[in-house]
Amino acid sequence: MPTTTWTHLPPERRERVLVAAMDEFGTHGYSTGSLNVIARRADVAKGSLFQYFSGKLDLFTYVAEQTSLRIYEAMRPWLDSYDGAEPFESHLVNAMDAWVSYFETHPLERGVTAATTMELDPVVRRAVLEPVQHLYLAGLRPLLERAVTAGDLDAEADLDALLSLLILLLPHLALAPLFPAVAGPVAPPEGDREARRTAIERLVRPVLSGFRAH
Repeated sequence: MPTTTWTHLPPERRERVLVAAMDEFGTHGYSTGSLNVIARRADVAKGSLFQYFSGKLDLFTYVAEQTSLRIYEAMRPWLDSYDGAEPFESHLVNAMDAWVSYFETHPLERGVTAATTMELDPVVRRAVLEPVQHLYLAGLRPLLERAVTAGDLDAEADLDALLSLLILLLPHLALAPLFPAVAGPVAPPEGDREARRTAIERLVRPVLSGFRAH
């Protein structure tokens, strides 16, 4: 957690440090991300970073949390607007299309998502992914519950299982356009909106197939 020194900094300085850390960790990952580079780009002394955070992992965890909050706020219109007026599958496809579009136009957030998703160290991975997944669940569970109420998802559907599948699918969709060679045969291409939507539909349809209302 950030120190009180961090919370008392001017917002502009906190933003400089955060953006510099997002860029460095998003480009090089946790292990090779450099605190020296972050400090230099943020125009602060390296020692100041240790006045703001207890260490490198604390800073990386904070970066992951703040990045997730930014993404969450961008996606809230899609998370909050479903009211059953359209089929849930269509709403989810539209939301995921907006999700992929967001990452195409926000390279810092995409880089941090890649760094957290692909982190190999189990201690680091657990530290950064637990708060990130908490946000996923906070946004997605109410959406799925409204789909049950609307009759689009089965009242007896295992929502925990569906949430687990969506938590796997969302990072895949965020990164697949950038890493098509490892994304599998159904990879949303970057820049081709129609082909991207078709790929998303092909992925969403089988995920929802076992959870629809009969």
